[in-house]
Amino acid sequence: MTLTPKILLEEHFMHPDFVDYWATTAPNISPDLFGKARTALEDFGGMRLDAMDGIGAEKAVLSLAGPGVQAEKRTETAVRLARQVNDFLAAEMAKQPDRYGGFAHLAMQDPAAAADELDRCVTQLGMQGAMINGQTGGTYLDDDRYAPFWERVSHLQVPVYIHPNNPPEQVHMYAGHPELWGPVWSWTVETATHALRLVFSGTFDRYPGAKLVLGHLGECLPYLMWRLDSRWEISNRGSMRLEKDPSAYFRNNIWVTTSGMCADAPLRCALDMMGEDRVLFSVDYPFEQAAEAGDWIERAPLDDSTRAKVCHENARALLTL
Repeated sequence: MTLTPKILLEEHFMHPDFVDYWATTAPNISPDLFGKARTALEDFGGMRLDAMDGIGAEKAVLSLAGPGVQAEKRTETAVRLARQVNDFLAAEMAKQPDRYGGFAHLAMQDPAAAADELDRCVTQLGMQGAMINGQTGGTYLDDDRYAPFWERVSHLQVPVYIHPNNPPEQVHMYAGHPELWGPVWSWTVETATHALRLVFSGTFDRYPGAKLVLGHLGECLPYLMWRLDSRWEISNRGSMRLEKDPSAYFRNNIWVTTSGMCADAPLRCALDMMGEDRVLFSVDYPFEQAAEAGDWIERAPLDDSTRAKVCHENARALLTL
């Protein structure tokens, strides 16, 4: 079988100085499994490239495994370490320029510094955008303090990928159910809510050029788009106003990747609700198996034109590769 060319957008790596941040997610994962991905995360050679070659992936846009400096309480430390890991990633990209791109890691504790660092990563280091691991210090990206950041994002015309992370507190609904705390459910709730805060706060009205990416085929949100429009009409809006229906922002400002989702029905839902130009293939390496994801997308019930869009054409357009 001839493999469709692929570009990957949620593919992670690790730097030794960030392992302690990563360890804060240990309660989300089985103790028997957590940490076993570290060897693959720290490899930029044969292991990673073989996995890419096996599924026809031409390029992977790499990002630091979270939460990174989103978990750092000291602003100066966060800014310094974000710059450090971006320089590290840029050096690895330079060794394999045809195979690796990068998403900048940003210290959102200082929005102006984050904007400047994104600018440096895009214009000087050749990165394609940024990945932000959820909330920082209990603050989400719809907060007014992030205006300088969104202004720069719009100017640079690069995407911001929101990756799951734990919320600032564990609410009672998860009590007694540790299996729900993490990738099974709470990360989906947290990340979907983060995205909705951006939609309903009017972020995309103020910054119409802003581009947002969500993994896992949109954290269930494509399935809910009709209802978001319907219930917005009767919601307790307070002072909030939007120029468009909520669903319009999903079709204009938001893209989703297949990372961590290898099922035909949610893929079809995302394509039907958001449009064929809004869905992009990804693996979530090494937390998912590249071979499984690659085999699935090759066999998914798509026509050749749609499969090409999902596998590589949409990524080339979004990332201006």
